Amino acid sequence: MKLPSSTRNWLTIIGTIIAGINLLLIILLFLISSLIQADSTNLGLFIYIILPGFMVLGLLLIPIGMLRERKRQARTGTTESAPLPRIDLNDPRHKNAFVIFTIATIIILFLSTLGSFEAYHITESVAFCGTLCHEVMEPEHTAYQKSPHANVTCVECHVGSGASWYVKSKLSGLRQVYAVLTNDFSRPIETPLHDLRPARETCEKCHWPQKFYSRSLKTIKYFLADSANSEWDIILQMKTGPEYADLGLKEGIHWHINPIVDVSYKSDNDKRELITYIEYTNKASGEKHIFRNAGIEVSDSSLENSEKRTMDCIDCHNRPSHNYNSPSAYFDKEMLTGEISSGIPYIKKVAMTLLAETYTSKDSALTRISDGINEYYKTEMSEFHESNKALFDKSIAAIQKGFSQNTFPEMGVRYDKYPEHIGHQESEGCFRCHNGQFVSETGRVISKDCNLCHSIIGQGKPGMMSYSNIKESLEFEHPVDIGTDWKEINCSECHKALY
Repeated sequence: MKLPSSTRNWLTIIGTIIAGINLLLIILLFLISSLIQADSTNLGLFIYIILPGFMVLGLLLIPIGMLRERKRQARTGTTESAPLPRIDLNDPRHKNAFVIFTIATIIILFLSTLGSFEAYHITESVAFCGTLCHEVMEPEHTAYQKSPHANVTCVECHVGSGASWYVKSKLSGLRQVYAVLTNDFSRPIETPLHDLRPARETCEKCHWPQKFYSRSLKTIKYFLADSANSEWDIILQMKTGPEYADLGLKEGIHWHINPIVDVSYKSDNDKRELITYIEYTNKASGEKHIFRNAGIEVSDSSLENSEKRTMDCIDCHNRPSHNYNSPSAYFDKEMLTGEISSGIPYIKKVAMTLLAETYTSKDSALTRISDGINEYYKTEMSEFHESNKALFDKSIAAIQKGFSQNTFPEMGVRYDKYPEHIGHQESEGCFRCHNGQFVSETGRVISKDCNLCHSIIGQGKPGMMSYSNIKESLEFEHPVDIGTDWKEINCSECHKALY
């Protein structure tokens, strides 16, 4: 079949070549990925997004070139064709061209639909979010894989359902891609506090607040930095709900999200760490209290211009999937599981000293950890070190693993860069509000009493534990004798510095 004269121009020819080559590459790579059963994000990116984009560009160049050629021919008078294409199915040439065009269009639409479907799933996958920009997302992806939400895809929390949030996330993604390509991003990456979908639209799809009733027991084992790496256990009754489950959200930690209660606050910084204003409203009775911290001077005009936020899940659970543990925390975990030997004298003290140093790269940190531990024990306990080489190798590997999973020097990421608001040991956490300094106009005080959230059922060294019954609480005993300092200062003032 003879093609129209308007197809004989360089733009149309180039478009045909581009479209043809990219179509062949798509088919070839698709066959290769199917035969070798490759599940590569990068390969899928080429098959379903990049190559189809160039193919569409080539297809667009074909009619553009033809239209330009028809206009050129009309200007020069070298053709008598009509200004617009004419279709006459009684003409065999038109009929054949129409059939070929229709079949080609159906095939292209089918492939486009299939490609779009696959492209959607690729761009919504964990591998796409976590591994495509490896340097930038390595900390988040690593922390996510060891989190309680490791089987929940990124987009279920960061995007959620609905077309509007999907489009919003992809537009935001374009800006992020540009930032990566131009190396114009912060280290560490800022937490997207203001761009996340509201927690009630994501978290509560799985975590139904009305069923957060039961209390639970939590046992924590710590290891001290002495010669024996002594153990210290503490058993807590966590008061997530009321003493009697049928009371629902009327008592306990999750009272803060009781539907009949509105707890709002204003923060003096963008990270919501310094709270300056708290407002409590009982929707049923109309009771209202406004609390101000006398120790923080904030003008009324500044408060007026500050955003008021209603407390929800992520005001406490702010690191549900991307939490970076402190060296003390991941060291204790590895010693509890036996990966680090408690039989090595002073191993925690030596490790904490090395982990307190600042490193410029992960490789230099891992080398320094290994060399530092070996050098210390070769100098101080040479015979013990020589006769327990396997024990040291295993313990050093565990410490290095803990560091690699929680600290990323190239991105400036470590636990104190992303403080966790649950608890109060290494950050202000609960004490942002429950510090005993927020007082209402009527004299009502937001208590600092830790027994509001938990009670100590047991504490002490194994074999020497003190216990109370389930309805009472022991007074906290610090594992190391610091007198009454623990009553007068926040835990984080010391524990945050133990890095």
